[in-house]
This record gives sequence, structure tokens and C-alpha cells, in this order.
Amino acid sequence: MTLLRAEGITKAYGGRTVLRGASLSVDEGETIVIIGPSGSGKTTLLRCLNWLETPDAGSVVLRGEAIGRDASGRALSEATVARQRSRVGFVFQRFNLFAHLTALDNVAIGPRRVLGVGAEEARARARAELERVHLASHVDKRPSQLSGGQQQRVAIARALAMRPELILFDEPTSALDPELVTEVVDVMRELADAKMTMVAVTHEMRFARAAADRVVFMDEGAVVETGTPDRIFDAPDTERTRRFLAHLHE
Repeated sequence: MTLLRAEGITKAYGGRTVLRGASLSVDEGETIVIIGPSGSGKTTLLRCLNWLETPDAGSVVLRGEAIGRDASGRALSEATVARQRSRVGFVFQRFNLFAHLTALDNVAIGPRRVLGVGAEEARARARAELERVHLASHVDKRPSQLSGGQQQRVAIARALAMRPELILFDEPTSALDPELVTEVVDVMRELADAKMTMVAVTHEMRFARAAADRVVFMDEGAVVETGTPDRIFDAPDTERTRRFLAHLHE
């Protein structure tokens, strides 16, 4: 069943076109990994999926509901977009944690302030999600007391605590030292195994090959090809994809 469908997404900044009619569909329980060279529009597409960026053209539909604009193209109210956005988790490159709050309170604050969940329930939910990302013994620590990998796992728990219908990951390991990447990737693989619907922009090709249901290759603002990991990595259709993958192994 299709959970999200983006069609014809176009976006330009200052006269430079970053997305050129990109389209993407995401099925419920599916893990999609978006790969491509820097500047290919991967992050911009991700941000357009939950209207962190407003597309210049195109549409996004989440479980039958148009996101950001109605069927006639009129912008929806800020309150409506905020409600829609709360249905989609987002994990950023940088962790964006509140430095003065503990890990527990960083995770609980979203359910409390955005969803209106009671304090006790929000903290219970936060504790459960921190345990899910293997941080049960770190709930009372502040970000400065955590490694980068631990901070990113707090950010993942924060997204999960909102009970999203899907989670978007924007290069979640790019700000980490190499030895800390594995602990974040392992959590993402566990979520994929549990059939959490996920779209991840990442350079971690091992994760893409092992966990993705589909891999999407982008270049110059467009989706060049989409397929299973085996097909994309072992027998890509296009020369552009072959050149990109060959460059990774040089």
C-alpha cells in the first residue's frame, strides 16, 4: 500500500534549479535509500516530502491527504502543515538537541508540546524509545555527556516518540567519526527489520545494500533510476549510475 507519493517536485534557489520534476513513491513498511553525488538534490527532495521546503511545483500526498497545498494549489494554513509535519519524523545531519535538557527530556518534549501528551506519558514514551535505541542507561545525561553516535540515537528516539507514519533520515552519519557510524546504522537496520517506513539519504552503501527495499539514484535534480539494491549496485540500467558507483570504489 502506498503511504506517500511525491510527483513532479521542482525547486529552485536564486535561479538555480535544484529539483527537476522529481517523483517518488513510498510503500508502507518500506525502506528506501536515496543515493547520488553531492548537489544532486537528495536533501532538498527529502525536505520537500514533509514541507520543510516548499516545492515550486509538484505535489506530495501522505495516506491520501495532500501535504502543504490543497488540490487546487492553494497553500494550507500553518497549523495544518504543522499537524501534517508531525506525522513525518525527520532525523537531521546535526543532532539539534537541546543542550540544557537530558536525553529523556529531549525525547519527551515533542510529544508534550506538539501532540499534547501528558508529562508522565511523554516521559514513559521517551524512556521506551531510548531503550529501543540502546540508551536506557543514558536517559539522565545531557548532550555534552554523550558521544556523537549517542546524540544521533537520541535524535532517532525523539523522532520515534512522535509515533510518525514514516521517518526521513538526512545523512544521519555524516557528522560522526567513522567509529561511531556503526552504532547509528545498526539502529537504522533494526528499524528497517521492524518495518518502520523510512526514506534515508545516506552515503552508507552497506546499509543501502543490506537494509533497503529500493535504492533511488539521483543526479542533477532528477531521479535517474530506481530498483532493488542488487539491481542498482550489480546491474544498473544507466551509464550515469555505473559511473557514480565505480567512483565510490576507486
